[in-house]
Amino acid sequence: MTEKKDLLRKPIEHIDIKTFDARAVIDGYASMAFQARNLAVASNIYNRMLADRDCKIILTLAGSLFSAGLKHVVVDMIDNNMVDAIVSTGAIIVDQDFFEALGFRHYMGTQFVDDALLRELGIDRIYDTFIDEDELRICDMTIEEIAGTLAPRPYSSREIIHAMGAYLEEKGLKAERSVVYSAYKKRVPIFVPAFSDCSAGFGLIYHQWHKKDAHVTIDSVRDFRELTEIKLAVTDTGIIIIGGGVPKNFTQDVVVATDILGREKPMHKYAVQLTVADERDGGLSGSTLKEACSWGKVDMKYEQMVLGEATITLPLLVSDAYHRGVWKKRASGNLSALFNP
Repeated sequence: MTEKKDLLRKPIEHIDIKTFDARAVIDGYASMAFQARNLAVASNIYNRMLADRDCKIILTLAGSLFSAGLKHVVVDMIDNNMVDAIVSTGAIIVDQDFFEALGFRHYMGTQFVDDALLRELGIDRIYDTFIDEDELRICDMTIEEIAGTLAPRPYSSREIIHAMGAYLEEKGLKAERSVVYSAYKKRVPIFVPAFSDCSAGFGLIYHQWHKKDAHVTIDSVRDFRELTEIKLAVTDTGIIIIGGGVPKNFTQDVVVATDILGREKPMHKYAVQLTVADERDGGLSGSTLKEACSWGKVDMKYEQMVLGEATITLPLLVSDAYHRGVWKKRASGNLSALFNP
């Protein structure tokens, strides 16, 4: 009979963009057509962002990215001043990054499997990747533990994730690298607008259930306000959108928020989106950056959509930028100092 250990044997390994130089590929793509040329244009725009000393870069993340092996790509972006703030889904930050920071792993699996058997064995499936449900429960309850150390009041997701970084600092990082920990050390704020929609939600509901009269809550409006404060505090912004969903719209909306507050700021000066969605059904993830211009969110001078899956396109985009080295003259954004001096 199949046992759990038989299916959780080979961990997913995270790609290292420093070990290969994508410049030749991107340069070749520039003279091609279709998505190859689009990716080359997107790479050029990203390098323009990095060279623009007045621009702060916001990275948005959606989809199962870190479970698929992209975690170290984002860590390298943080460690090398290639990103200044992150807006993400909860699963990427908690179930995938923080989960691994606690010493657990994602495993190579297959979509051609009996999912009822996986349920019996306590294995969760993310397409062709497996994760141990028992270990995920430990991640849930670690969030509950962290919440229990905080004063009972409303918090932004950024504050909770900052506390997660402090927890890793105190207890020790049990993985080679971590986005949450690197962001904590480099003072890169991370926002998760739908924070309860992940492993953190289970930990927080347990926390509130057992501390009904004095507990931590998540203030999503505070998230919106804090990200808007970043937009108000800087000269220009550029966005790198991986996937779409809530992080994409949340980040685009801060431009409109500045107008609502009577302190109008320029539209996002640069914008790149890597996605597999298209615009035909009116869905947000496929809505073009040009469409966002009609809402007053994204300037059209430097914008590019790339229709391609992120495990392929993101390493090429970031490796190209890393090896061109524009980031070497770029200072840390230190945007967490706006909230934690």
